[in-house]
Amino acid sequence: MQGGEDVVVWIPPPRPTHLVPQEIPLDLLHEDADILIVNKPTGLTVHPGAGQPDGTLANALAWHLRGLPELGGSDRPGIVHRLDKATSGVMVIARTEAAQRTLSQAFAERAVAKTYLACVHGRPSDERGDIDAAIGRAPQHRTKMAIRREGGRDAFTAWRIERTLPRHTLVRCLPRTGRTHQIRVHLAHLGHPIVGDKTYGRPNAPGEEHAPRLLLHAWRIGFRHPGTGESVSFEAPLPQDFQAALGALAALEPPRRRR
Repeated sequence: MQGGEDVVVWIPPPRPTHLVPQEIPLDLLHEDADILIVNKPTGLTVHPGAGQPDGTLANALAWHLRGLPELGGSDRPGIVHRLDKATSGVMVIARTEAAQRTLSQAFAERAVAKTYLACVHGRPSDERGDIDAAIGRAPQHRTKMAIRREGGRDAFTAWRIERTLPRHTLVRCLPRTGRTHQIRVHLAHLGHPIVGDKTYGRPNAPGEEHAPRLLLHAWRIGFRHPGTGESVSFEAPLPQDFQAALGALAALEPPRRRR
């Protein structure tokens, strides 16, 4: 532009939505003018979708807070990332359009540090490692994800052992990408699926009877605050049902060694 021009900006109205505000309890870990930090429970879907028209985190946000930005669609107010329904843990919600743009860009540029805790079957042979394996839709099961050397999207997860149990291992996972079911697929690919995983796990393996849920928890998230620019980090403590499952698994007898 050279100066002197007239600029006309047309802002389209929000896309129509059937999102109904619902009084669903929220566990807020932090709140300020720019962001909310929510501890999402297992079993709560993040936003409406096929087969889940309501009863989601988005419905709860619409009830508890008015005026959240709708840049991702009016059925996803303030939401800049997601967790699987079965996964619990920390999530960041944008309270303003500026915060939503900044956070969305940070996630796209992989500038958000995410740390998960997962309890897996068996014990990895190494203390730590990296899983660099592309993920895409499973050819025969379109609702599942799988390692796809051709046609998959790049996916990277670093991991290390946090605690060893008689038959299981608590693993700390640091995904650099955010593919659907990434940690679940990667750990199963490693040969150590997550306890309680009905899709990628071992449903009849020892210890499954002590897992009332998927033992995967988004424990910590770190990023630059969209309002202040400072580096911030937030944690969601392990839920009681996760801790109880760990206690039960810790009491199991170790497997017998083959002679």
